[in-house]
Amino acid sequence: MTHGPLAAMCRSAGWQVTELDLTGVLDKGAFMARCVRDLDLPEWFGRNWDALGDVLGDPDWGPASPGRLLVVTGWRPYARARPDEWETAQEVLAAASGHYEASDAALAVVLSLGGSDQLPPDQPG
Repeated sequence: MTHGPLAAMCRSAGWQVTELDLTGVLDKGAFMARCVRDLDLPEWFGRNWDALGDVLGDPDWGPASPGRLLVVTGWRPYARARPDEWETAQEVLAAASGHYEASDAALAVVLSLGGSDQLPPDQPG
């Protein structure tokens, strides 16, 4: 997904493009470890929802002007395995993207539908 047309368009506009690949993630601990790896968070990062919100809203991590596109891939199995945790993760990501609305930078979070895994049998598509 970080090589597709959306990513290319964002890069051509000067945006950073980062992928958060959740393939194989089935619990909060694995989600936090993946955030450390894919988002290049410091090892001392607290690995809880409040700490994730804080670091994503920190200008030292946050998007340089004009912005950062965060593409979340492979998220469906985690969403199915831990729906309450996934809902919290989405809330944290949404709040972080809203944090930059008043600045000269932007954080856009996109949930990739392609390649996440197969749709459940009861879903159209």
